Amino acid sequence: MRIINSKLFIKYKKKNIGNTKLLRAIDSLLSEITNNNWKDRLELKNTGIDADCVHNDGFFFFNIDSHRTMILIEFEDEDATAVWIGSHKDYELTFKNNKNTILVPRHNRYRLVDRKLSP
Repeated sequence: MRIINSKLFIKYKKKNIGNTKLLRAIDSLLSEITNNNWKDRLELKNTGIDADCVHNDGFFFFNIDSHRTMILIEFEDEDATAVWIGSHKDYELTFKNNKNTILVPRHNRYRLVDRKLSP
């Protein structure tokens, strides 16, 4: 798979430059993504990666558990688009600790919506 918007990973890694364990975990996840071409959620889950599907359009949260870092990626065809990356605290502030509140594409930008209120 091709990773789109990888600058989010570069920026987050620079912010956490001293945490080599986290940097290796992110690199490992990126390697898993680029070396696979998952056709569905089951294939993704069978790899053992901690990922939750948060939207039927192919949005997944990846949790790097030991670091409480969360990554939101949208999968479409053979592309994986990095949408958001941050700490669990950032996740709570941005998404209100609610998987129903996610980012959805709109005019080549992403916006927050609450799935209970919007389709």
